[in-house]
Amino acid sequence: MQDLGISILFKGVNFQRLMGGLWVTLRLALITIGLSCLFGLLFGMLMLSRRKIAHIFCRIWLEIVRFMPQLVLLYIVYFGFARLFGWDLDGETSAVIVFTFWGTAEMGDLIRGALTSIPRHQTESAAALGLKKSQIYLHVLIPQTMRRLLPQAINLSTRIIKTTALVKMINVTEVLKVGQQIIGQFYRQPDAAFWVYFVIFLLYFLVCWPFSLLARRLEKRWA
Repeated sequence: MQDLGISILFKGVNFQRLMGGLWVTLRLALITIGLSCLFGLLFGMLMLSRRKIAHIFCRIWLEIVRFMPQLVLLYIVYFGFARLFGWDLDGETSAVIVFTFWGTAEMGDLIRGALTSIPRHQTESAAALGLKKSQIYLHVLIPQTMRRLLPQAINLSTRIIKTTALVKMINVTEVLKVGQQIIGQFYRQPDAAFWVYFVIFLLYFLVCWPFSLLARRLEKRWA
């Protein structure tokens, strides 16, 4: 065991440090997912608005998210805003802002797609039966929207978790950053990098795999 790079993970508090970095990753991801779901619902409803200005606003937001790399957005918020507006933003706050900006647009587009995929005649039939607008949403639109939305929303959540690895570039000590620090301390051990990154891979897999299984199960159940 002494000749293997994996042994460095059990020296001192290295493993505890790695788990602490994983908690930072999960904390950022969970906050982002929660805010993205909340604001994404509003964004999705706004995308269905009949007002032209709302469509233009949503389209610009969505195009920025689709064509601008998340890393560039992180740099703009963390470095650019600090100099331009004098804001003192730490790395975690900047990451939450950027990933929520991204996640809101993605979630909103999923919600819009789920709502528009429901045949129009169902709404018309419910209205013809005398259901109020609130009852149509509660008993007709929302149940079907959730069936279409949940698997895709879960997949988006796993993407958010994986994308948090970028925050190491703005001085956030998440799991990947901790792994690099540990490797730097034991740079003379040639296979240390392999084992540290392999363990980080396993940690990401163990976190994201249950989400993937849940999405598949829901898709099969609601097919």
